[in-house]
Amino acid sequence: MKALSLLPSTNGRPLEIAEQLETGVALLDRDEILVYANPAFCELLAVSPSRSRSLPFAALGEGARVLTPLIERVRTEASTLHRRNQRIETRAQRSLHADVTIGPAAGGMVLIEVHQLAAEPDAATPTNLSESLRGLAHEVKNPLAGVRGAAQLLARRVTDPELARLADLIMTEADRLATLTNRLLEPGGKPRLAVLNLHEVAERARALIAAEAEPDLHLDRDYDPSLPLLRGHGDRLLQLVLNLMRNALQAGAARIGLRTRVEHNALIGEKLSRLGARLDVIDDGRGVPEEMRDTLFLPFVSGRSKGTGLGLALAQEIAAEHGGTLNYRSRPGQTVFTLLLPIASSNRFDEHG
Repeated sequence: MKALSLLPSTNGRPLEIAEQLETGVALLDRDEILVYANPAFCELLAVSPSRSRSLPFAALGEGARVLTPLIERVRTEASTLHRRNQRIETRAQRSLHADVTIGPAAGGMVLIEVHQLAAEPDAATPTNLSESLRGLAHEVKNPLAGVRGAAQLLARRVTDPELARLADLIMTEADRLATLTNRLLEPGGKPRLAVLNLHEVAERARALIAAEAEPDLHLDRDYDPSLPLLRGHGDRLLQLVLNLMRNALQAGAARIGLRTRVEHNALIGEKLSRLGARLDVIDDGRGVPEEMRDTLFLPFVSGRSKGTGLGLALAQEIAAEHGGTLNYRSRPGQTVFTLLLPIASSNRFDEHG
């Protein structure tokens, strides 16, 4: 546990560090009495700092009721328990969402960590990841237009068919990025879904990666010909697949594969879909580092020193926009990111979302 080194001690130094943390840290004795709670814990659980010492844990009210079963499990199993996005009601009638870690400590005590998550976005004031990038979209639009114009001039002057194809690829991608920036600048705008072929999205991503990667990169495809059309936003899904494939490149992959399958009675999130589309992006790179596995999809989390940490967060957001999920399994030499999307049970699609 991150806070095991922060237990109160005789020299006072660990306690001093704990006092500065934004994560709530508390220590509970064998009799379920608080023997220590840092200021962040007191603020989160609406406890007066002057009363926190020697306070029965049950006095925390609803918050204690939610956490007590987890504490009992830790005591029984003598192991650390992590609970992500746990909802906790405080004595101040306030609800918070937090990542909670509870584990055994010295002397039969239990150490509790509560790290508050960002508030859930209000429907009237969207605050998702794309909305937070609106400022960047303003800055991108002008140079993007210049790139497209230069590619257009180049296409008119070259005679080599391969160079003409690459110039056309640049223009197509510039147009896609322009559409993306325009969408980011529309407050609260949701993507308009239309009928699409997932294989066409995959092939567009494959062509783009082939153009920007080293020549010795192997790009495999294994498509299920029975995969039906589905409703989606082609550019957004393309961005998702590109993010996954570029991550594979950055992980040192020499081979990247795209695989599609039809899933019957697919469990997508908490919903059962009679028919689902599965797209796997498979690579032979280094794999996901063990220390990043719990936070991989969080914004600004990156395994590279110069990485932005936005690619996978955005990919997961795009999957959610389509009512789908994005998951992964990884070991060195084989990492598989799996996108699951629902397929409408009717063949009649609404072209306008």
